[in-house]
Amino acid sequence: MANQFNETETEFIMRQFLKKISHPFLKFGLQFYYSKPRDYCYEDICIKIHPDVFPPQMTFSTKILLDFTNKLDVKNKTFLELGCGSGIISLLAAKKKAFTIASDINQTALSYLEANALKNNLKIQIVYSDLFDEIENDAFDYIVINPPYYQKKPKNVKEQAWFCGEKFEYFENLFSQLPNYILPETECYMILSQDCNLEKIKAIALKNVLAFELVLKKRNWPKPILSLK
Repeated sequence: MANQFNETETEFIMRQFLKKISHPFLKFGLQFYYSKPRDYCYEDICIKIHPDVFPPQMTFSTKILLDFTNKLDVKNKTFLELGCGSGIISLLAAKKKAFTIASDINQTALSYLEANALKNNLKIQIVYSDLFDEIENDAFDYIVINPPYYQKKPKNVKEQAWFCGEKFEYFENLFSQLPNYILPETECYMILSQDCNLEKIKAIALKNVLAFELVLKKRNWPKPILSLK
């Protein structure tokens, strides 16, 4: 399955070059842009996002997952967004009549999500939880995860949305717990980047009797969606 994630050498060199020359400007721009709460909308769902919450405005992953979730038949199904951040994916699922749970370890994110759910007149269950620690359901019909996948120790709660630990502790914990919350019919989706160590993450999943299947990859969008079974 590894060849499904491959890109050409030219594409890789160009992507690394663009990332290198743009990084100082991007970092300054992000710091300025996220110095105060910002609005973000998907279709008719509009939310306000605190600076300490993972920003969907300038990242690809949330928009890709929103478009993907919008095509799922989640009506009257149980839906978990694990590590919800802004929670807009949960709000979309709720709009589509799913029984929705949104969890995160960032209390600021959850407080804003509660206000945003009320603003959009959408009902979801909001849970403060480190992975599945406080999740009471036995299993779900759908689980959606936008994980932290960069190999670095996070310094605070905000950085935990980006960094999975020096030894991939996030994935070690996630994949050891996840089998207890999925059934054969559960649809579990995760988005990852070609910039992360895909082979290491896949190996941790396999160690816990889980396997990835590529279900969506868009050209020029280096973040494929994977199904976990």
